[in-house]
Amino acid sequence: MQNSKNNFQRRHILQLAAGASLGAALPAWAQATWPTKPVNMVVPFPAGGGTDAFARPLAAMFSKLTGKQLIIDNRGGAGGTLGAGIAAKSAPDGYNYFMGAVHHTIAPSMYPKLDYDLERDLIPLILLAAVPQVLVVNPKKVPANNLKEFLDFVKKNPGKLNYGSAGGGTSHHLAGELFKLQTQTFITHIPYRGAGPALQDLIAGNVDMMFDGLGSSAAHIKGGRIKALMVSGAKRNPAFPDVPCSSELGLPDYTVSTWYGVWAPKGLPVDVQAKAIEEFRKSAQTDDAKAVWAAQGAEFPNLTGAQFDAFIKTELRKWSQVVKASGAKLD
Repeated sequence: MQNSKNNFQRRHILQLAAGASLGAALPAWAQATWPTKPVNMVVPFPAGGGTDAFARPLAAMFSKLTGKQLIIDNRGGAGGTLGAGIAAKSAPDGYNYFMGAVHHTIAPSMYPKLDYDLERDLIPLILLAAVPQVLVVNPKKVPANNLKEFLDFVKKNPGKLNYGSAGGGTSHHLAGELFKLQTQTFITHIPYRGAGPALQDLIAGNVDMMFDGLGSSAAHIKGGRIKALMVSGAKRNPAFPDVPCSSELGLPDYTVSTWYGVWAPKGLPVDVQAKAIEEFRKSAQTDDAKAVWAAQGAEFPNLTGAQFDAFIKTELRKWSQVVKASGAKLD
């Protein structure tokens, strides 16, 4: 009886030792449910821009659902590539993420020497939001109530108007170059360090117009501070049913969408990728987040992993062609 008891104790001790050894060998994320501490999200534009319009509501919902803070780290500069480079070099420990945008599929065609590679150094997790570009003007600077009046004015005054953008090589910039190509007009490009500063200067009257993501312009359009003349695409946006779309205005090929997605630095384990995707998706599908998306005329594409990766490859090819056709250069 005593031998049986001793054998049981020895087996129990060996099992505990084996369990302790295995636990020490497992990475931290396998020992606890992610997240166990605050999560950092680099947003590569200054506060107040289109990316912020989705990143901050996402952060609020994420924090509410997980009980852990999602910290937005704004790192503007170089058309969003500065922040992308910082994010690409962050530790793949499950607590560093990057909320990029369409701009980052344009950048490889515009910037000859990036210190990161979008496809090599970052892992696409989830496409969270897509909004059409909108042509907005300062009503005190631009005497036009519709696109026809606008084009008449521009053609009579070539080079007189200027448009602000979030920076050289961003979708705001390329949307303007594509518009100029298709309408045979000349408008001067003024780059800023993010959509937020450009939009504030538009409202202040320091620039005349913008090709902006509807998300960041929506509140100012509704407030009458800027006027929307056209949304890009084949249909009107439900949030702004009175604003005509480019297709019905004779520009069927003018389709520009500003989209936002989340990446992780290369090396993040697959199980943590899956958990992060799940939490970001749940956060974007809360009732509060859906209301924010709808108010900004945004759709929730919900492309994840390989689907998001395929979408990125398509966008890289598309914008490379636009850059070549327009001859767009960094200012």
